Amino acid sequence: MSENLSQQKRILIAVVLSFLFFVVYDYFFIPKAPQNEQNITHIEQNNSAPQTTTANTNTQAPKTELSVNQKEEIAVVKSEHFEAHIDSLGRIAKFYLSDEKYKDENGKSINLVDTSLSPLPLEIRFSDTKINQEAFNTVYTASQKTINVNDENTTLILTQNLNDLIITKKITFHKYGNYDLEVNLSKDTAYFITPGYRPNIAVDSYTVHGVLILDKDDKITMLEDGDVENDESFSNVTLMAASDRYYSAFFYNFEKPLNAVVTKDNHENSIVFASATNNFKATGYIGSKEHEILRSIHADLDDVVEYGWFTFIAKPMFEFLNFLHGYLGNWGWAIVVMTLIVRIILFPLTYKSMISMNKLKDLAPKMKEIRERYKGNPQKMNLHMMELYKKHGANPMSGCLPILIQIPIFFAIYRVLLNAIELKAAPWAFWITDLSVMDPWFILPIFMGLTMFIQQLITPMAIQDPMQEKIMKFLPLIFTFFFLTFPAGLTLYWCVNNICSLIQQVIVNKLFKNHKKEEIAKHEHRS
Repeated sequence: MSENLSQQKRILIAVVLSFLFFVVYDYFFIPKAPQNEQNITHIEQNNSAPQTTTANTNTQAPKTELSVNQKEEIAVVKSEHFEAHIDSLGRIAKFYLSDEKYKDENGKSINLVDTSLSPLPLEIRFSDTKINQEAFNTVYTASQKTINVNDENTTLILTQNLNDLIITKKITFHKYGNYDLEVNLSKDTAYFITPGYRPNIAVDSYTVHGVLILDKDDKITMLEDGDVENDESFSNVTLMAASDRYYSAFFYNFEKPLNAVVTKDNHENSIVFASATNNFKATGYIGSKEHEILRSIHADLDDVVEYGWFTFIAKPMFEFLNFLHGYLGNWGWAIVVMTLIVRIILFPLTYKSMISMNKLKDLAPKMKEIRERYKGNPQKMNLHMMELYKKHGANPMSGCLPILIQIPIFFAIYRVLLNAIELKAAPWAFWITDLSVMDPWFILPIFMGLTMFIQQLITPMAIQDPMQEKIMKFLPLIFTFFFLTFPAGLTLYWCVNNICSLIQQVIVNKLFKNHKKEEIAKHEHRS
């Protein structure tokens, strides 16, 4: 009974690991379908301000009828890295990344702002519905029509004159898409301003989407899409961000913390606003979550890149990968070397697991004999099983514990390789020209499945249950199927990892075989 249970646990761990890891891949690399831009003189949309009380937000929010042309541009800001277009409502309506690596398959610069998704960056909403209605029907004026970030004057002043309220936005742009923002009102009035809806470029079904809130105590709160029931308020906020897999839009102020409100749209997507009554100061950013860029803006912006549960392992893992890349100059080879080093560090655990599997296979006939002899007496069967394990130094759980210890490291590397935009457009060698997308020829996933199959053939298995044996035989095929659409960088990691396991298994099998011969020779010599 005990031996059966331990074997079932071992199989269960293998299967659960497979499906837990892949269940979020029900839909592979399926971005949200882009919606058509609105360019209608009179449209209705929900531009209501968030609720800062515990009011029920499930009630129908008031709609605002717009009578201005949203597509009218009043200013354009250019740098070597981006191009921003400001619309008549004082918002960033388009934001193009100009660097070559961020261009799409047609060679066009990607636009991080989708005008069909509200709110847009720098959009202001007022608590007073009358003022809010007026604000969404009154155009802004701009101090300059065109700004080049390389020039001396990179500050744009946007002004909106309402009946008894003047709004001024002072925006100073910098080369990487970061900007200093100051908002002033002619009189105190409660309002909300947003860094914008998250970029809608690398949206997929396996990356967690939502709003990230960082407070002055370095506490991170994630409000995923679908989690926000009523608007939630936060104080002492140093960073508020909305991101997709590779790109982000956020506000931060590490010197003077902000107040934030997280609300939702009609599709349960989380949206973040900063709240104020008059003067508001923050630094904003729209762009990629590339570590080097974020750190060049501010050293504490690394928190924008969030790896989930195993962030505490994933962050140092990325630093190590980045360190290797600095020496090797190739992200693919950096992944290979990192995998080899991790395998060397984990070798004692892997070795212990492999030795345990060999011992259990060796004892399989004797275990079967004990099960048959004491079939009707579970207590005696367990007692004799334990005596057998003790006599031969075998432990059924010793093969599982090393696997459990390696799970956090495995998931951390998975998250790093999945979310690192540094791998975008980064070649490895031969046919792999972009580590962030799937292998175009499926060579790596097929090779990975083949190495898993070969390793399975030479790995000792003490499995007696035919059903469990069939499940194990299908695992290489299941893994291969799932990995067909995985990013090449992640598949490369798994291939190298499997090759290491294969080599280690061959070595351990040989050592165990020699050890067994020595034991037999000693026994015969004593006889």
